[in-house]
Amino acid sequence: MPEQTRTAAIIVNPVKVDEPALREALAAAEQRHGWGETMWIETTEDDPGAGQAREALDRGADVVIAAGGDGTVRTVAEALQGTGVPLALLPSGTGNLLARNLNLTLDDVENALDSAFGGDDRSIDVGVVELRDGDGRTRKHSYLVMAGVGIDAQMIAATDDDLKARHGWLAYVKAIGTVLRDKNELRLRYELDKKGVHSVRAHTVLIGNCGSLPANILLLPEAAVDDGEFDIVVLRPEGFIGWVQIAVKVFWENGILRRTTVGRRLMGADREVRAMNYLKGREFVMRLNRPQEVDLDGDLFGRASALRTWVDPLSLIVKVPRTS
Repeated sequence: MPEQTRTAAIIVNPVKVDEPALREALAAAEQRHGWGETMWIETTEDDPGAGQAREALDRGADVVIAAGGDGTVRTVAEALQGTGVPLALLPSGTGNLLARNLNLTLDDVENALDSAFGGDDRSIDVGVVELRDGDGRTRKHSYLVMAGVGIDAQMIAATDDDLKARHGWLAYVKAIGTVLRDKNELRLRYELDKKGVHSVRAHTVLIGNCGSLPANILLLPEAAVDDGEFDIVVLRPEGFIGWVQIAVKVFWENGILRRTTVGRRLMGADREVRAMNYLKGREFVMRLNRPQEVDLDGDLFGRASALRTWVDPLSLIVKVPRTS
């Protein structure tokens, strides 16, 4: 009995892609790898990918390709989580956060499609979060890279969308200046892996499944996408000196020294700075003194007064370049 032809589905944010060029590249990749015609499914303003991913699964797709920004990737991944159907990435946005953390090639459609049709499978962790509003209602979402409360989310809220479309991540520079003029202090209580409640004052809390951000920023140097744990950083600078400590830690130690053997020797023993505390665990619960903006993988998800987040280990399969 002949082997059944495999079929992919591509979920496309039509604003982010060149449709004629992508359709041509798809046809060439299908021929190279012996796959059937790919299902073409577009996102809409009302549905950024969830319904489209469910449609792809219902139609029997063997792999689902997300062609869009971080929001499209996150939404499609949430639908594929735990299904065993692989997610392939065709990076098309500003951040491309998951692709960067998996060291995938950016701006190379042919390479991305070769990975989708003929690459290896890699299982990665997914973060799941329950957000509680001030009136007690809860919302549940998944994320792949990072959840943030504080300056991180406020910076995204303050970013000019038109400026971001024209200049990419440089648009955040203006937003950072706007946000830092405010004290942005949060009072919160947190519990990590049910090991006791801690009260702190902080400016930002970031819960990471991955560690790298655009512009070569290594925020969470020990984070791994498949280790079954979160890496968490609490930023609590006190004035200008505190921000200098954070900048030195992130941009100099993490961004430059840690990346080379010589640099790691120069660093010596890893040391925390007062303004920046690292944590690691599988479940993190946080209660805030007042509702705050929350972002997941670079998109805002409204205000929450509390959140509970946990790791769903190795629950998503991602296509990566073939190694042999």
